[in-house]
Amino acid sequence: MTTVAYLTNQFPSPVESYVMQEIKELRRRGVTVIPCSARHCPAVLDSELKGFAAETVCMQSLRLELLIYAAVLCVLKFPVLSNFYRHALLERNEPLGRRLRALLHTWLGVYYALLIKRSGVDHIHVHHGYFASWISMVAARILGIDFSMTLHGSDLLLHAAYLDIKLEYCKFCVTISEFNRKHILERYPTVRPDKVLVRRMGVDPGANNLFALKPSRENTTLLMLAVGRLHPIKDHAFLIRACRLLKSREVPFECEIAGDGPERASIEKLICDLDLQAEVRLAGHLSRQPLEACYARAGLVVLTSRSEGIPMALMEAMAHGKPVLAPAITGIPELVLDGKNGFLYRAGSLEDFVSRVEFVHHSQPTLNPISRSAREHVLQHFNREKNLAAFCDLLLKHITAKHIHPSPEHL
Repeated sequence: MTTVAYLTNQFPSPVESYVMQEIKELRRRGVTVIPCSARHCPAVLDSELKGFAAETVCMQSLRLELLIYAAVLCVLKFPVLSNFYRHALLERNEPLGRRLRALLHTWLGVYYALLIKRSGVDHIHVHHGYFASWISMVAARILGIDFSMTLHGSDLLLHAAYLDIKLEYCKFCVTISEFNRKHILERYPTVRPDKVLVRRMGVDPGANNLFALKPSRENTTLLMLAVGRLHPIKDHAFLIRACRLLKSREVPFECEIAGDGPERASIEKLICDLDLQAEVRLAGHLSRQPLEACYARAGLVVLTSRSEGIPMALMEAMAHGKPVLAPAITGIPELVLDGKNGFLYRAGSLEDFVSRVEFVHHSQPTLNPISRSAREHVLQHFNREKNLAAFCDLLLKHITAKHIHPSPEHL
């Protein structure tokens, strides 16, 4: 039976349900999957996630004897790890602090190998290209097995630490958009093109949601919905400033923001400073059922991020037959075809964003064809069941027997 160790920076996580879905699909196919987390899981979890948390190998639950043994192995296995040491220390494009962290993560990679060595792991897959991918690369090297990784958005486009060596040593790399694949091959020209594979993510399209497409009366209040954590990269401040401009133009609207995060206090202050308390509501993090109700009420789902992969929130909105408005960046135009199944605006342009919102407001009774096209596009290209199957097919196709260096019994 095939055994895969699946490592993420933090698992389980309420905002990354697709990791859990991939694990469940692999298990359904008879694969033994060991969920692993570099950090402790969040304190508040629903019952299903609590079940996953109970079986997750958490690296932050440090065991002193293994840490000491890992430090010894870092010296004894120097020939195996020498290229990683050299890359960490001599990569001048990386700041000193990041290079020192890479050395620390090498130690943690050996520690991770010790944690999972008795489980008979055949392959390590790591979700995102952050520090857990370095840990996975080192652990795979120590155990003499392959590793692979999934690259999404910020881990590739904004925080691409040491991706050159990670791409060199990985068996293959999965990424979620053609934009990302093109970026990788242009940015890292020594990577073999056949190692970089696109497998889209997806959502459950559910039952036919077109009941929600009944045309609204003209000049009614437009309810905008934004779904996403309150983080600088999501740029909710841009949305709040756009709301101020909409109010000044006397556009009747309400804006609901579903999500929570470190930017909440600053967003609340900006809402007050711009006198938008009556128009903008922060709903906080919502579980599935309340979020479904938000989608049902919305007249327009908006996204204002500075960087993205292909956002799940847009897929969900389109599956509900809702018009969407998003910046024309990264892989988003692969999901949102401007004027055909949704709307795009020039990234960073408040005027373009507001003009598009005004257009949607005045065109509500005529948007059914766009909304139907949005749902059909998700059904065809961003269907979770189909895309999960494609991801698992890819992973199982590439898993091979242990090779390269010492097997676990030699550690």
